[in-house]
Order: sequence, then structure tokens, then C-alpha cells
Amino acid sequence: MSTAPAVSCVFVCHDGQGRILLARRSSGARDEPGTWDCGAGALEFGESFEDAVTREVGEEYRALPREIRMLGVRNVVRPGSHWVALIFSVRVEPGDVVNGEPHKFDELAWFRLDALPVPVHSQLVATLDLFAA
Repeated sequence: MSTAPAVSCVFVCHDGQGRILLARRSSGARDEPGTWDCGAGALEFGESFEDAVTREVGEEYRALPREIRMLGVRNVVRPGSHWVALIFSVRVEPGDVVNGEPHKFDELAWFRLDALPVPVHSQLVATLDLFAA
């Protein structure tokens, strides 16, 4: 276990029409399998925030971000991990989205903020609070 916080780029992908893209975490996910969550990935050495988001959206959803907007920062301290989470809003074209990491995600689906699936990942509500603001 590392004693230094890691940096994560968390992204809420949306279609620009009020729907967000969520992934149901598979048994191969790092934590909380079976929950629905937005995307995220670690910032790599020397990488800009926008490049990290673009890379991760491409890896997870095989889509190209059309618009990236930083929403805020969260300090996520959980048993065994500490992440500085940079939160982004990312507009993507729904027709471009496919599951690029089926070993991590069982399913991808679009939802309105007032009709989220159950159960959601423990960190999703706080992230969506920044997105909704």
C-alpha cells in the first residue's frame, strides 16, 4: 500500500441532452463490483489533465471527447486508498460509445440524473453533485 495520494481524473460523460453514461462494474473491477459508476483513471506522469481524460474516455468507452470541462476536486480517503480526484464533465456522441473494457464493466447505459440505477458506487453521488451544480 502506498502512503502517497494518487491523482485520478474522474469523468461524467454526457450527451448534452440531459443523459449521463454509467458503467456497471464487473467482478474484475478494483472495488464495489455490481455498482454503477462514471469513468475514471489515474493521471500518468507528464500527462495533462485533458490528455488523461481523453485517453481514459477512449480506453473505457472507445469515444472521443467533444468537450471537456473541469468541475472541481475531491479528496477521497477510503480504507487502503487515498485519491485526489479531479472531476470533469465530458460530452460524447452516444453512437460512438462502446464498452472498451469488458473485463471491468458488465454494461454501459445512459441515465437521467433523476432516474439513476441501483446500486451506485459509493463515490458517485458526490461526483454527480459537482456535475449537477
